[in-house]
Amino acid sequence: MSAGADLGERLRSGDLTAAPAVLNLVENRSAPARAQAQELLAALSPAALGHEPDAHVVGLTGPPGVGKSSLLSRLVSDWRARGRTVAVLAVDPSSRRSGGSLLGDRARIEVDPTDRGVYIRSTAVGERLGGLAPATRAAASALAVAFDIVVIETVGVGQSETEVADVADTVVVVVQPGSGDVLQFLKSGIMEIPDVLVVTKADLGRPALRALADLRSALRSLGERETAVMAVSSVSPTSGIAELVDALDAHRGGLDLPNRRLRARRLHALADFAAEHGERGLRALGGRRAAERWLEEQDPGLDVAALERALANRAATTP
Repeated sequence: MSAGADLGERLRSGDLTAAPAVLNLVENRSAPARAQAQELLAALSPAALGHEPDAHVVGLTGPPGVGKSSLLSRLVSDWRARGRTVAVLAVDPSSRRSGGSLLGDRARIEVDPTDRGVYIRSTAVGERLGGLAPATRAAASALAVAFDIVVIETVGVGQSETEVADVADTVVVVVQPGSGDVLQFLKSGIMEIPDVLVVTKADLGRPALRALADLRSALRSLGERETAVMAVSSVSPTSGIAELVDALDAHRGGLDLPNRRLRARRLHALADFAAEHGERGLRALGGRRAAERWLEEQDPGLDVAALERALANRAATTP
């Protein structure tokens, strides 16, 4: 049995200790490792499982310094208190010198190091725009089979950093009071992606209330999109963390999960194709929008690797 198939079997059996090896495999860009990663994802696809993976995939994003890591520490604690296992993929900026993870969010998220029900991995974003490292989508898909919660914490927000909305079941955008971020979010389109908006540092009082009002006003200006807006604090035990977890659960409960995950798989394949073939490959497909429309016509049972191969074949045969 290959390494990819073996890791897939371990995750299917609920073996959380397989997580580090899974991340090592999907981050390895050598040809043999990529082939094994494809075997891994095929073994964990909905077609192979007979259903969508049970995990709730949560995207957590916001400007640097807004308090995402402190918030995530409290969320992990609450999830663990509810008996849920948690994997965190913290996507950090890359060091220009080494190419490795620069901030090391793993060190900034406070968890019990002996707790086997929590796995945290910091991943360097590399040179790719979009807020996600190349292997993040594959890692999230794989770990969703074994963990109850998979969190993708991105490096920040901006026009080029909304890819997390294409991966997560529920997207959380974090704002801090008095930052002026709301106007920037409106300009960059960020306000169109969150399912839950969170104002941190609620213990500041009036500035937090003002930020809540600004967010609600901004959402009204965008129309009828339903987005929960709430304030939390990472320093007070009665400051909304449990209510935030309940809001995340409520959003997950109202999703058409199969359709959301199907779209995520198709966009995963397109992102991998674009990373491999660049703008020339996308032009051969008629552009990104044309490629997305073509993917919508494909068999919903195809896994990511099969979809990527189909895209490559289409690009190679298109006049």
